[in-house]
Amino acid sequence: MSSQMTIRDIAGLVDGRVICCEDRLSTSVEYAFASDLMSDVLTVDKENILLITGLTNLQVIRTSEMSDINCVIVARDKKVNDDMVRLAEENNIILVESPHSVFHVSGELYKAGLKPIY
Repeated sequence: MSSQMTIRDIAGLVDGRVICCEDRLSTSVEYAFASDLMSDVLTVDKENILLITGLTNLQVIRTSEMSDINCVIVARDKKVNDDMVRLAEENNIILVESPHSVFHVSGELYKAGLKPIY
């Protein structure tokens, strides 16, 4: 399968609910990275990446912005807060909530052809 996927397709694979930046769902990504350690996210040196995490705080959005990550999937049925949505919208970062675990989301996206960072 292709190594690039649109956010629309990705959200469908993980039963995701798009929270903001719906106008950017045709954006393609090639890589996925799963982490709850934002210090690890800051070490990522790739473009065209999405982040899978279980964290729901502003640091996730700030770190994503600094790392040029254009989509964050929040796993484990966690809900993003209004401050996260506002900051994500300001930075054009697509937020998707998924009911599945980080492990499940990662596995589905890997199986579909997204490349891992490491």
